[in-house]
Amino acid sequence: MVYSREFLYPEKWLLKASAGNRVTCELRMRIISGMIESGTILSENKLAADFAVSRSPVREALKVLASEHIIRLERMGAVVIGLTEKEIEEIYDVRLLIETFVFERLVRMDTNELVKELSKILEMMKVAIKYSDADEFSYHDVLFHETIIRAVNHSYILMIWNNLKPVMESLILLSMRGRFTEKFDDFTRIVKNHELYIEAIKAKDRTLMIESLHQNFDDVQGKVEDLWMSQQMLSKGVERKND
Repeated sequence: MVYSREFLYPEKWLLKASAGNRVTCELRMRIISGMIESGTILSENKLAADFAVSRSPVREALKVLASEHIIRLERMGAVVIGLTEKEIEEIYDVRLLIETFVFERLVRMDTNELVKELSKILEMMKVAIKYSDADEFSYHDVLFHETIIRAVNHSYILMIWNNLKPVMESLILLSMRGRFTEKFDDFTRIVKNHELYIEAIKAKDRTLMIESLHQNFDDVQGKVEDLWMSQQMLSKGVERKND
């Protein structure tokens, strides 16, 4: 198999990355985009030649991608599995679960500095839209949500997010590139959704928070209330335990 030398993952994001990380990020993008199809057998030698690296960074990349369940390691190489629609839905399920949990914690916190930081990030997203820079928009979109998650200082939630982030980032990059080309008008709605996020956090209004989740997560409306109620019940349980 001959691999394209046109990189899908933004090279400017990898300026300080190791060779293994560069190979990992690019291979992940090629697999999730479908450039490398499910069932393809990946050869360490061919990948090393394609990326102009030794086999060691390739092995490192394959181990990471196997841990993300998008390839399967075998004795003679690796087989591409890819992501099914069901698995993509499950990724968004986990992200929604994280954000509903985080929102419930934010209700009991001072969020003034967080609101200021999110407003700055949103302005950078608007600049990216102005200059039709899908990659820069994607970077700040991910940063926006990561900033919210980091604000609650929950080490295990952050660990889950960090495990989820690489695949989520690839999905967002591909989605935003497509929208900039084919659905540019959609960014007016996306900006309003993020403004609603900020407003909900500032007001500490649970109803507004639920609305912001509805607006931001396509096709998950039936799950938002169930997840939100679960977080409120969990929160009440923790409060009773601490009394």
